[in-house]
Amino acid sequence: MKLIRYFCPLVVWLVLAGPACGAVAQPITLWPGRAPGETKELPPEADLTKPTDKAVAGRPVVRRGNVATPTITIYSPTPEKATGAAVLVCPGGGYNILALDLEGTEVCEWLNSLGVTAVLLKYRVPRRAGVEKHAAPFQDAQRALGLVRHRAGELGIDPTRIGVLGFSAGGHLAAVLSNQHATRTYAAIDDADTVSCRPDFAVLIYPGYLTAEGKGDVVAPELPVSAANTAPTFIAMAEDDTVHVETGLFYYLALKRAKVAAEMHVYPRGGHGYGLRRTGDDVTTWPDRLADWMKASGWLKPVRR
Repeated sequence: MKLIRYFCPLVVWLVLAGPACGAVAQPITLWPGRAPGETKELPPEADLTKPTDKAVAGRPVVRRGNVATPTITIYSPTPEKATGAAVLVCPGGGYNILALDLEGTEVCEWLNSLGVTAVLLKYRVPRRAGVEKHAAPFQDAQRALGLVRHRAGELGIDPTRIGVLGFSAGGHLAAVLSNQHATRTYAAIDDADTVSCRPDFAVLIYPGYLTAEGKGDVVAPELPVSAANTAPTFIAMAEDDTVHVETGLFYYLALKRAKVAAEMHVYPRGGHGYGLRRTGDDVTTWPDRLADWMKASGWLKPVRR
């Protein structure tokens, strides 16, 4: 019964939206009261973008900061396009801010065009003192995927086709969720925390932090890759990425050695932080390759009507 409070906004939206195209639900708060481990007040949540911040493809980027109340927002495709697949979207931002449009809302809208239900995760930032950089966001990601899978029937989602897609730090978060899902990192709240939070597939776009600090050829300890443990994975990066493409290559090699289904695309130019905004660099065609991979892997199989 506790879950009712989290999904009341969704129920209202379903009643009001009816057959609306590309409908977006109201944000759903992940935690009752304070999120786990939160003891300090943050400044008000806000867009921290400055006039001097870099634009992407000639357009500004929303840099959301001071997130203390994590949420998920459901983006649903039109009924005639819906495949039953879903993807939890994790924006990047170095675990300090969230590139909420570039690597969030715009991606959700694109996933809807494929018939995929997109779930935008607004996880906690900036980094919390005294804990691992990804500790609080990882709790949010586990909780979010569990909630979505628990309510798959009401959302029109196939619980065996729920993936995770992340950019930069969000790519690292997606990889952690893909490798650590057997045990929740917080005390269970309700029935949603008793179902699996393992993603069925993972998509890492210019991911960061995949290798151990100071040991560029060693996969990060929070990524215990194994055939039985790790979800099938798609990776895309550019050779001139400031994060260093080698980190992605070493993670891909670990996946292959463990016989985890994986596909990686490496492009000569493009740098870091392009989202899915098209430029003259071939790396920005990664959405086409991802759509191909998802189709070939069966994640986009049509719903039986």
